[in-house]
Amino acid sequence: VQLQASGGGLVQPGGSLRLSCAASEFAFRYAAIGWFRQAPEKEREGVSCINTSDGRTHYRDSVKGRFTISSDSAKNTLYLQMNNLKPEDTAVYHCATMIRCSTVDGRLSYGTDNWGVGTLVTVSS
Repeated sequence: VQLQASGGGLVQPGGSLRLSCAASEFAFRYAAIGWFRQAPEKEREGVSCINTSDGRTHYRDSVKGRFTISSDSAKNTLYLQMNNLKPEDTAVYHCATMIRCSTVDGRLSYGTDNWGVGTLVTVSS
């Protein structure tokens, strides 16, 4: 499975970015597909995911209401619309296939199987 994230960049606080993930067709046969991020000297954290069986979406609490995940299976593409960005959103964002994904205590509980090169998002004035 191949996954390639794009769309990152430098944006001011309060700004928006739309990330895209070009995936091979088999990516959408996994239980879920989504995004995780990793900031320098911080642990990796799940951001959002879509369950491919029913389209149900999950978000970590810190991005809920600001980020929207969507997919176009016909184009084998996953998206993450990020609005009202904050400096703490700065990280490298990766898309990944997941064997499971849900929300537990405000955090994404997930298991990744494949992921590709990420795209850097920098939120700074």
